[in-house]
Amino acid sequence: MSLRQFISSRKFLRSFDIIKENVSLKWKEVAELFNLHEDVFENPRHIRLKKPVSVILIGAGHRGGIYADYAVENPDEMKIVSVSDINVKRRNTIKKLHNISDTYCYSNWQDVFKVPKFADAVIIATPDHLHTQPCLAALEAGYDVLLEKPIAPTEEECRLIYNKAQASNNIVGVCHVLRYSPYFRELKEVLDAGLIGNIISLQHMEPIEQIHMSHSYVRGKWRNSKSATPILLAKSSHDTDIIRWLVNSPAKDVHCFGNLKWFTNINAPEGSTERCTDGCKVESSCPYSALQIYLRDKKRLYVFDMPENKSEWDDFILEKLKTTDYGRCVYRMDNDQPDHLTVNMLFENGVTAAFSMEAHVSYEGRRTRIMGSKGDIVGNMESFIMTDFKTRKQTSWKMKTDAHGGGDHRLVKDWIQAVAQKDKGLLSSSIDVSIESHLMAFAAEKSRLNRTIEEVKLISNEYLIENG
Repeated sequence: MSLRQFISSRKFLRSFDIIKENVSLKWKEVAELFNLHEDVFENPRHIRLKKPVSVILIGAGHRGGIYADYAVENPDEMKIVSVSDINVKRRNTIKKLHNISDTYCYSNWQDVFKVPKFADAVIIATPDHLHTQPCLAALEAGYDVLLEKPIAPTEEECRLIYNKAQASNNIVGVCHVLRYSPYFRELKEVLDAGLIGNIISLQHMEPIEQIHMSHSYVRGKWRNSKSATPILLAKSSHDTDIIRWLVNSPAKDVHCFGNLKWFTNINAPEGSTERCTDGCKVESSCPYSALQIYLRDKKRLYVFDMPENKSEWDDFILEKLKTTDYGRCVYRMDNDQPDHLTVNMLFENGVTAAFSMEAHVSYEGRRTRIMGSKGDIVGNMESFIMTDFKTRKQTSWKMKTDAHGGGDHRLVKDWIQAVAQKDKGLLSSSIDVSIESHLMAFAAEKSRLNRTIEEVKLISNEYLIENG
């Protein structure tokens, strides 16, 4: 028996009573104590595939490359047979890595669907505003889909994809990778087993980290909610999804406050310039110096398609800082995304949740507090401690992982199994369950802008009218 199965059963509650003293245990020690398989991800419904699932990659950027890497590590399960990307260098990188013939390399996604269906499924990792049409085309052509989040930049487009997926009965997985991180997967098992009783309330915080904020949501392509998507959707739909998943009840109402307080023209320091390369007098002391972040520290360089020869890097980076948005002053951009916000949520089962997104912090990694009728849990993405109210015993869990908690390839594995077995029930983050997290985010943004309490409705009034 796996630890996952053991925790999910009531045996855990009975067996744990034999530990009388007030101790702190890691889940590995619990597994060893009861002679269990430690892997909480072991899924008895997974099967050995007779042949790898053939996949077309549409969008060969950072995220697309991560998902495609699963085929490199698991060639018996997945094979990338085609790539589409407007960027020649990225397209060729995937072509070479996966040994794809020129015939199946495309400069635009439309060409993929001009030929008869030639693969099992499609991964769509294009920019946010280019999710809807490729996804609809893929479903129309009969492909199963793995769709990078957010599903789409508007509520209307999200509902369009959702309805098309329902009508076609094809599998559409959404890349809510945090569901597959060890941290949140363990939390889910503990909550579903009733180890802290009924959930009463939940507090959740996403610390973006100040450099990440400046890179992606001040200088980067998600900096403007009108040209991209609201930050609640672009960044925090992961969190609305996780909160909904842990609470295990439909959302009813949301309320949000937040604004852009710091990264504005009025806060530009005296002596600053349009670009960090223009002789800015405060560059050396600025925590957001592009010269420091990209040139000296060599951080977040994936946006630049770096030369293979590292001796060319400095000149290449400097040129990019002089010509792209990544070299501009963070106080002189056209950004409008909030750098702090709070969302209050009420679920149909009476549970309340408070979510906070914060840019002005020096760290990343979600923080979680869950209050139950029999105990509570405090966690920080890499560890959590569960305390029993009656016995005061504490059980701890800890695992260091990457920024997504090690969930990227675990998600792909589940998706591959779902496609191979034609069973979307194998996929935790199918569009059927992921759509609500997006509707929660859209409602929260509407609340923030209009200072209202917004109701979350899976089926819109417009849909009810159109369908009688």
